[in-house]
Amino acid sequence: MTLADWIAEPVNWAFLAMAFPMVLAALRVVTSRNVVHAALFLVLALAASAGLFLLLSAEFVAWVLVLVYIGAVVVLFLFGIMITRAPIGKETNLSHKKIWPAAVASLAVFGVTFWLIYELGEQVGGFSDTLPAVGQATPTEILGEGFINIYLIPFEAVGFLLLAALIGGITLARKDLSPAEEREGAGL
Repeated sequence: MTLADWIAEPVNWAFLAMAFPMVLAALRVVTSRNVVHAALFLVLALAASAGLFLLLSAEFVAWVLVLVYIGAVVVLFLFGIMITRAPIGKETNLSHKKIWPAAVASLAVFGVTFWLIYELGEQVGGFSDTLPAVGQATPTEILGEGFINIYLIPFEAVGFLLLAALIGGITLARKDLSPAEEREGAGL
């Protein structure tokens, strides 16, 4: 496929319209000095990745991403930030001294992922140049059976992890009262 053929496809323009904001938002998540802004940039990055799943005809995965990650995890982050009285304004004493090791590590992960996709993917037959027809997605029934049969333990583990995060947020936010304050709050 040549560059002219790639540009002629409208789906590629939709991909670019979602991919560029996703990459910029992901960069702002890790470079923002305001923790609330970082969480909101995370919402934008996750929403754009849900849009990319929609382009791949993976509607179920896209809506799970919206409901679970945007609707639950990010709201939990914001709730935890606000209830623990974390500094909401610009944080000036953050250190960006370890940016180069992080950049090298992320480039190494990108390189390994790229190699796995294009070298090993052909050997196992996981990737090909033929695309599925539009609307030819995996039925939700098959995914549901996978969650109940094959992936039940990881699915339950994720639920337990979210519960533990919620309990941890409540524990951090809880204010220990003195016995006098407890009696006063109880109306005694």
